[in-house]
Amino acid sequence: MTLPSVRAPGLTDAEVAQRVAEGKSNDVPERSTRSVAQIIRANVFTRINAILGVLLLIVMTTGSVINGMFGLLIIANSIIGMVQEIRAKQTLDKLAIVGQAKPMVRRQSGSVTLPPHEVVLDDIIELGPGDQVVVDGEVVEDENLEVDESLLTGEADPIAKDVGDEVMSGSFVVSGAGAYRATKVGSEAYAAKLAADASKFTLVKSELRNGINKILRFITYLLVPAGLLTIYTQLFTTHVGWRESVLRMVGALVPMVPEGLVLMTSIAFAVGVVRLGQRQCLVQELPAIEGLARVDVVCADKTGTLTDAGMRVSDVVEVGETGRGESLADALASLAAADARPNASMQALAATFHATPGWIATATAPFKSATKWSGVSYRDHGNWVIGAPDVLLDPGSDAARQAERIGARGLRVLLLGVGSVPVDHPEAPGQITPAALVVLEQKVRPDAHETLNYFAAQNVSVKVISGDNAVSVGAVAEKLGLGGEAMDARELPREPENLAEALDSFTSFGRVRPDQKRAIVHALQSRGHTVAMTGDGVNDVLALKDADIGVAMGAGSPASRAVAQIVLLDNRFATLPHVVGEGRRVIGNIERVANLFLTKTVYSVLLALLVGIECLIAVPIGRDPLLYPFQPIHVTIAAWFTIGIPAFVLSLAPNTERAYPGFVRRVLTSAVPFGLVVGTATFASYLVAYQGRHASWQEQDQASTAALITLLVAALWVLAVVARPYRWWRVALVLASGLAYVVIFSLPVAREKFLLDTSDLTTTSIALGIGVVAAATIEAVWWIRARVLGVRPRVWSSDQSR
Repeated sequence: MTLPSVRAPGLTDAEVAQRVAEGKSNDVPERSTRSVAQIIRANVFTRINAILGVLLLIVMTTGSVINGMFGLLIIANSIIGMVQEIRAKQTLDKLAIVGQAKPMVRRQSGSVTLPPHEVVLDDIIELGPGDQVVVDGEVVEDENLEVDESLLTGEADPIAKDVGDEVMSGSFVVSGAGAYRATKVGSEAYAAKLAADASKFTLVKSELRNGINKILRFITYLLVPAGLLTIYTQLFTTHVGWRESVLRMVGALVPMVPEGLVLMTSIAFAVGVVRLGQRQCLVQELPAIEGLARVDVVCADKTGTLTDAGMRVSDVVEVGETGRGESLADALASLAAADARPNASMQALAATFHATPGWIATATAPFKSATKWSGVSYRDHGNWVIGAPDVLLDPGSDAARQAERIGARGLRVLLLGVGSVPVDHPEAPGQITPAALVVLEQKVRPDAHETLNYFAAQNVSVKVISGDNAVSVGAVAEKLGLGGEAMDARELPREPENLAEALDSFTSFGRVRPDQKRAIVHALQSRGHTVAMTGDGVNDVLALKDADIGVAMGAGSPASRAVAQIVLLDNRFATLPHVVGEGRRVIGNIERVANLFLTKTVYSVLLALLVGIECLIAVPIGRDPLLYPFQPIHVTIAAWFTIGIPAFVLSLAPNTERAYPGFVRRVLTSAVPFGLVVGTATFASYLVAYQGRHASWQEQDQASTAALITLLVAALWVLAVVARPYRWWRVALVLASGLAYVVIFSLPVAREKFLLDTSDLTTTSIALGIGVVAAATIEAVWWIRARVLGVRPRVWSSDQSR
């Protein structure tokens, strides 16, 4: 079927204005990112800020302003969180506008590309291969129009659409061309929900976030009993006055709250979005950053990914006689001119053969990935087809063997021939009489080799899957150092288990159909692989959707960009290593940060429990109950350089270590024993130094200082262990943190303001000794844990360049 000679007219400007005024436009939110006001509210009114705020008010009632310094965390958490998320929002929104799929809308003033939200009811929207249907509508023109609705209905096969048929937003055009009238726009159309889901700024549904939530639940279980016990014992058993009791109670409760864990996680994700945005990489779903860090197989399309998307005709080789008087140049020019939405191959033909002879088309057959050919029947000039030689020809023919020899040089080869039946005949193309081999040249991307070397060094395997001839695909793979013979996908087994075995044996695959790309992704996943799929065409959409991470090229089809989690707007395959690097930075650094915060919570809870239990035992037997060792100012300065500042630096620093599953187990097996050691050592040091509740203020400050010294030595060694494997800057970070405390304890003004007293050298020396023993125990735990988990412990990084 051909397009009607009289096209459906578009709306006038007045009709468009009237529909906009009546609210009949496709005015849906372009992105579902939070507004600036929502970001501010979400970062200020948090559960952690509420807890710290209440504790701050309690401390202020005692009149001890210096002990309220932990309240600065409320301001810091809120400002840092707001700034980073607003930056990420601005980056995402700008990139979304650049990468937005814009439909071709026909109006009486002419056909123009418009943002989806400017489409109005009754607009005529033109369609071509790879275009996504942006609103629901009714087909008014069709030329062999086929639409894939599998993302909506699960129907695997493309559906032919005739005039009068309904098209659903969210589906996409597989082949052919046409136009449809918008019948449902805005919130009534399925596209509104699809667009919101596809581009949501979200931190959910990721292993990292789920792991953080599990850790927070674990912390909650610890906080409730420890908090209640602390409140009771410090307020009702110590009898030292309400001000001192309140300060000790708050000093116990504040470090239990993991005030920076969620913040650091959010910052790491947001900074990742900004960094990738600077490389023209649009992250449509934030967990994709972390997902790529776990990828161990990358399925890469050849055309447009490993090679440049553009092509040029390098040669036309005659291979037979058609028996007619038409010239090859006229046939090629006519075929190129007849394609309303040409792909890269037809664009190359049109650029070379642009002098059309004026042949009259009587039937057309658009290119389909499943059939690998297209064609046009002309009045008085025959049925011309162009497509894959190994599909259209007998493999044993001279023309087929010649095409294979040319393809072995990494060139794309198309067969131009004449069919025995019209191209719209059910048995088309019929018997093919070869006329010529059209040789197209594609250049391998200059950065493709370096990118593949990066993946090889990171133990990430690459599978090249392409619709091109297997010999040509193999030749390109050989140039890129992937080696090995390419397999013809027509020989791939259908059974998932057998298919997975074939995938283990071959690296490159040619003549892959769209459904096979999807099956390849499923087969790899069935073997436990985390699969990333890259592509730019409509034939990649299903595989992009089902892969763990879908990566689309910015110049690709609107449908491929819509379903992918990551869009490379600069169309550079070489951007992928940077995406992988950001994912590894986020996961690896958040794991370190989580270790620090959870260790603090564990030792704080343990210390509170030990003090509380001692109080419960002491009261019945008439012994003085213990005061909690620290006032709020003590735990505040303890957190500055053992957790707060180092965690911020570690969360944003480079990190190329590969991510592995088991985030929660690794964090708990580190933080819990570390926290137990720190808490036990701190309690022991306090017991040694404690002089009873009737001791002088100086003696009480000396006991608190001794406990703090032990805690700092042990906590600094936890930082030293968590920072491994060392690079020069990590060593500098640990040394600077330790030096900061030396300065604090050395300055008289700091000792006075922070209620520190090191004048009792015996007590101070014992505290240092217990701290050193605790550090040695933490070191031993680190080595034992590595052996138990079967992990090779690494003290120094092999790469000291960063």
